[in-house]
Amino acid sequence: MPSRRRSRSVWSRRSTWSSTDVKVWAAALALGAFLPAAAQQLEPRAYSASPVRVTFAGSSYAHSSGDVLFDPSLPFTDVSAKIHVVAPFYLRTFALRGRQASVGVVVPYAWGTVEGNVQEMFRRADRSGFADLGVRLAVGLAGAPALSPAEFSTRKPTTFFGTSLTVTAPTGEYDPSKLVNLGTNRWAFKPELGVAHPIGKWWIEGYAGAWLFTHNDAFFGGQHREQDPLVVLQGHLIRVFKPGLWAAVNGTYYSGGTTTLNGVQNADRQANSRVGATLAIPLGRGQTLKLAAAKGTSTRVGSELTTFGITWQKVWMKAS
Repeated sequence: MPSRRRSRSVWSRRSTWSSTDVKVWAAALALGAFLPAAAQQLEPRAYSASPVRVTFAGSSYAHSSGDVLFDPSLPFTDVSAKIHVVAPFYLRTFALRGRQASVGVVVPYAWGTVEGNVQEMFRRADRSGFADLGVRLAVGLAGAPALSPAEFSTRKPTTFFGTSLTVTAPTGEYDPSKLVNLGTNRWAFKPELGVAHPIGKWWIEGYAGAWLFTHNDAFFGGQHREQDPLVVLQGHLIRVFKPGLWAAVNGTYYSGGTTTLNGVQNADRQANSRVGATLAIPLGRGQTLKLAAAKGTSTRVGSELTTFGITWQKVWMKAS
């Protein structure tokens, strides 16, 4: 294994990079690709019935660390990432043509490190700042009538079918002279369908969606970067013990996302999977604490991170 020879470079001087270096790091080392809007995110109960005119607000913290994997023929070894994210969020439910709907926004702040050997030379990048803002609009299509909290409290759980659109905007910190950035300098859109089915105190959920990306015309050194769609599948098995107290086991598989740099396609198609677990604990007065963990189980190319997270949430509603 190549030794880690220390270098002060933070991957911001183009003259030190060959064309192969730029292509491969372009495909896998943008910190923004590891943040919560990425395909790896596991989120049980993203499609569940709720009353309208309810406000959810809070903040989450997540720590992710692990390896970044490449085609074995490339001269990159011992590449790893450590990332911290604090993400305040706000969500409001409302009625849309007689159906339950919601809109939410999250503003992540991140700091982290990517390091590894490039042609036997150790390199490291440290970044901190705001990442790309995310907005999600969700609408219930079946089993999701617009109900007040009082009406909702007497309703029997039933199968819920819904759709959503998640958008990330290029608001994160970005510098085209640096290869590793917190922002992605492009828009991303994820249309998705989700279903949740109750069986006694259990719920079975399944989601299917795809990330669609615009181009980045100001990639490292003024280059043009494109990315193919990334298909995302999720499944969750949830056990509800009492209102507000539940646990889930989660899994996701994502495939595609091949990148192209200046018209040349990279060998970085993803075919990866992750598993995780979530525990939600009610704290009283409309507050909930949620603990989560996730780990990569199969990674073809890309990040194989282990993530631990904690979320605090507060709910406000009116009975009528």
